Amino acid sequence: MTWEVLSIIGTIAFAISGAIVAMEEEYDILGVYILGIVTAFGGGAVRNVLIGVPVSILWQQQTLFFIAFLAMTIVYLFPQKMLPHWQRWGNFFDALGLSAFAIQGALYAVQMNHPLSAVIVAAVLTGSGGGMIRDILAGRKPLVLREEIYAAWAILAGIAVGTGIAHSSFGLYILFGVVATLRILSYTYNWKLPNKSLKTEN
Repeated sequence: MTWEVLSIIGTIAFAISGAIVAMEEEYDILGVYILGIVTAFGGGAVRNVLIGVPVSILWQQQTLFFIAFLAMTIVYLFPQKMLPHWQRWGNFFDALGLSAFAIQGALYAVQMNHPLSAVIVAAVLTGSGGGMIRDILAGRKPLVLREEIYAAWAILAGIAVGTGIAHSSFGLYILFGVVATLRILSYTYNWKLPNKSLKTEN
């Protein structure tokens, strides 16, 4: 049950995120659906390639595709009602998607008996891979590659799942709440990772 709930949360959050970005960039309706699908499922596709799962398994998730399609359709048909709420709650739902998909990716790798390193990579790619692809297709700098703390929380989820700290349904839901909360706090209080620029002032 935990797996399905996390998948639904992440799919809705990232599909809406992709659709909103596409509309902000003034893409047509096909672009909205493509960017939404890529955001919701792109990270999982990259993860599957790297940990040895057939990418074709993604096409078996018909229910999730329908949920993503429905979420994007609602956003597209009622942008005036959805956009103000997204501007207020967009980062919140993005945090939910990051947390849900990071945990889902880590669980996937654990079920395949992969080592901790692979579990962490699976968590990061599933949690942030779709967003990276979305930003690149939209001509934006990927959020995960900036100094803002984003992928670090996916790493935390991977470590917790890979080491067995969170393994029961209750523990996974607690981890979901912790990771989402940390992501929310990081953008609310502008927490950043160290960065160094090679640009010199004239």
